[in-house]
Amino acid sequence: MSETTGKSSPYQTILVAGGGSWGTALASLTARAGMATTLWARNDQVVSAINGSRENSIYLPGIKLPETLGATTDLAAALENADAVIFVIPAQYARDNLAEMRRLTGGKTLPVALCCKGIERGTGALMTEVIADAWPEAIPAILSGPSFAADVARGLPTAVTLACADKSSGERWAQTIKAPHFRPYLTADMIGAELGGAVKNVLAIACGVVEGKGLGESARAALIARGFAEFQRLGVALGAEAQTMAGLSGLGDLILTCSSRQSRNMSLGYEIGEGRTAKEIIAERQTVSEGAASAGPLMKLAGAAGVDMPICAAVADLVDGRTGVDQAILGLLARPLRNEGSPAE
Repeated sequence: MSETTGKSSPYQTILVAGGGSWGTALASLTARAGMATTLWARNDQVVSAINGSRENSIYLPGIKLPETLGATTDLAAALENADAVIFVIPAQYARDNLAEMRRLTGGKTLPVALCCKGIERGTGALMTEVIADAWPEAIPAILSGPSFAADVARGLPTAVTLACADKSSGERWAQTIKAPHFRPYLTADMIGAELGGAVKNVLAIACGVVEGKGLGESARAALIARGFAEFQRLGVALGAEAQTMAGLSGLGDLILTCSSRQSRNMSLGYEIGEGRTAKEIIAERQTVSEGAASAGPLMKLAGAAGVDMPICAAVADLVDGRTGVDQAILGLLARPLRNEGSPAE
């Protein structure tokens, strides 16, 4: 992981695609840094609230947004002058939206920072694979790491991983999003960065179950450690770098997301631990818990790679209704004892 030289110029006209809490926080970040920033959302209420009261009252209430930030439901107009895209649409909707952006730009070569953390259902594709299919001319980057939207929007100190195989684009992205309170660290390891973001969401559901079930802090700590071991096994199999997995987008994001019910995924697990089903909880929510959608595809990815991930497998069974909490816990505790460094744990 490396820091930027500071010699690259930032992108100047930014489209932030996605009007949820994270998209709004990132749009606020670049707008405050002086970039011409437009947030695109499908939700008319979100757009009206941002343009009218300078607040995303639905997804990021109570936080004043900069006067220079504009919002629109017109994607074509938002793309017209953009020289870079921050893509914050949930993973399961990424393909269609990226393909639409490609169509509207005529296949223009634009830098796209992917901020969605998930694995596509059906295909099992990571987000870099999705964009390669849907918008092959785009220059992808991955923005990931321990960062709650409200913290970033309030100007609280945050550090993230910015992964980009194209060094020039990575340097420019770093100059675009950096702020006194927001510190990006560069890496070329895109697999490690995006895999960390997807796996930690699944593990956060497991940690929420532990808390909701009242199993104690010792159990949660053990789950984080063993979950990280699962992530490492899969990362090694897929070519991720050890430094990235142990860094901000891997271990850092895992610790944050598994430690606070401010995480949508952990809060989902908490309610499951209290006795509700994932299906009923998700049906009531306006926000997306990426881990619930990614758990099944993650297990297919692990199976294809020959990697054992028992905690993530238990989460997949829970969210898809194939098992209950008590059965999942008993299943994990009944596994044969092994050496800690064993490839199958």
